[in-house]
Amino acid sequence: MNKKIILWSITAALAGFLFGFDTVVISGADQKLQELWGSSNSFHGLVVMGSALWGTVIGAVFGGFPTNKYGRKNTLIIIGVLFAVSAVASAFANDPYIFAIARFIGGIGVGASTIAAPAYISEIAPAKNRGRLVALYQFNIVFGILIAYMSNYLLSGLGENSWRWMVGVEAIPAVLYILFTLKVPKSPRWLLSQSRGKEAREVLKMINPNIDIEEQVKEIESHSDSNDKSETIFIKKYRFPLTLAFLIAFFNQFSGINAFLYYAPRIFKEAGLEESTALLSSIGIGVTNLVFTLFGVFLIDKLGRKTLMYFGSVGYIISLSLVSAAFFNEWTGMAVPIFLFLFIASHAIGQGAVIWVFISEIFPNHLRASGQSFGSSTHWILAAIIPSSIPFLFKHPMIGAGVVFMVFAGMMVLQLLFVAFMMPETKGKTLEELEDIILKK
Repeated sequence: MNKKIILWSITAALAGFLFGFDTVVISGADQKLQELWGSSNSFHGLVVMGSALWGTVIGAVFGGFPTNKYGRKNTLIIIGVLFAVSAVASAFANDPYIFAIARFIGGIGVGASTIAAPAYISEIAPAKNRGRLVALYQFNIVFGILIAYMSNYLLSGLGENSWRWMVGVEAIPAVLYILFTLKVPKSPRWLLSQSRGKEAREVLKMINPNIDIEEQVKEIESHSDSNDKSETIFIKKYRFPLTLAFLIAFFNQFSGINAFLYYAPRIFKEAGLEESTALLSSIGIGVTNLVFTLFGVFLIDKLGRKTLMYFGSVGYIISLSLVSAAFFNEWTGMAVPIFLFLFIASHAIGQGAVIWVFISEIFPNHLRASGQSFGSSTHWILAAIIPSSIPFLFKHPMIGAGVVFMVFAGMMVLQLLFVAFMMPETKGKTLEELEDIILKK
């Protein structure tokens, strides 16, 4: 594979690193900020901590517009600027409202990155390696999460203002990311959609100098010419890819993954573990996530998207059923952490590796960013709603953790049926070939 493609893909995927870092870095400042500003639990949760999450929803809903209008590369640069501004403003904030605004800006960057980065990588990658290269985005999310935990630990001893360093240090990777992104070329498929054929041919030649450039341009343009540029993803013609994007995002969150990641220590404590053991188990979850994400990146182009989703779905059903049984039967000790490690491994090798790859492949070039925005919005809206309900559901006398995990397991049975009967295999096909296959469904 062309080394330039690898470098450009890694650069774009670093938006995922900033995503993961930005999402988790706030955990180190959480309690200090509430004490500093004397916030109530509801104000702290909804405004101080929740502002970034709602910024993510806004970024996901509206991120398709700049990705289409200004291009994938330019949007990636804007995303880097948003992360840098958010980090600096958060570090210098002196009241909860300024801090919330700063975090909201970073959240917009997170949401928009889930559109622009996978779209860019999918459009420069060769068909046989596309899954692996787009999955680098997910790997970088997981890697960013681990680095944020490490950064918070290393900076925690800097005194009463250590929280400022924790949230502000993100500006360093954000600025480096901007500088790297300035060096990557624009997406050739986006350039062709803007009638900038000469530039597109130059990029295609850099991607693969051994192919017939004119033949590839002809294939891309033939699909572009056959599509009305005024179309939206919501017309009947695109009902099937729209349904696919919705369902894979829907099942991603109804696995309980974000609910678990946000509340891992709480879940372990519910299962009877001491606080120190619960925190240690949470670190183990991060390591498991990283290792099995690597497996997913390695296997996605070898085994295919559907095969990984089969593995993940079966693993989900087994692990979530065992967790539910553990709570119903009041099993204590390390049983629940072991079952949840299996759950994280199932997610990382299945949904975690596949979701951003799959959504970036199933829409035609002129609607890719809009389709990515729809799938991402579905993902993030549910990611805002489901985790926020967990504390209430766990403590409700008629529900509890056992019922919650049983519902998640049932949802994964439905996901298995979705994979078996609806989900097409996208491995090894060009984006134009996939457009023909999926629109015939």
